[in-house]
Amino acid sequence: MQKITPCLWFDTQAEEAVAHYTSIFPDSRVVDVQRFGEAGPREAGMVMLIVFELAGQEFQALNGGPEFTFNEALSLSVDCASQEEVDELWARLTEGGEPGPCGWLKDRFGVSWQIVPSRLTELMSDPDAAKVARVTRAMLGMGKIDIKAAEDAYEGR
Repeated sequence: MQKITPCLWFDTQAEEAVAHYTSIFPDSRVVDVQRFGEAGPREAGMVMLIVFELAGQEFQALNGGPEFTFNEALSLSVDCASQEEVDELWARLTEGGEPGPCGWLKDRFGVSWQIVPSRLTELMSDPDAAKVARVTRAMLGMGKIDIKAAEDAYEGR
């Protein structure tokens, strides 16, 4: 068991969100489902908390009510090995959601994600400040990250 587990607060969509997320990421599963009882505060039998794993990382989804909503102050960052993985995750997570700038998006539940290819991280870590500046300028003009375009900017093409 990991020491720190992110808990995502939903109004009533925890079960739907977990089903969606676990259908997208390999090595994902529902670990435990707890339901509200007669004591409330929500309807008896409604899902209260779901413990689940995405790509082996444990999370919790809570049907806590409408008091709180997601915003970009917290996002889930996904390291991607290829453009194909970026493209697939981007397409699946923006279904009913909205694309944002620089690899960020909001899914249909309002959760913010960063879909980041490992190659972009490598390019941005180069000691050559001019190359990093070119990649940064290119990235700032992107929604979904395009690895080839980032590499072209890195090379000054």
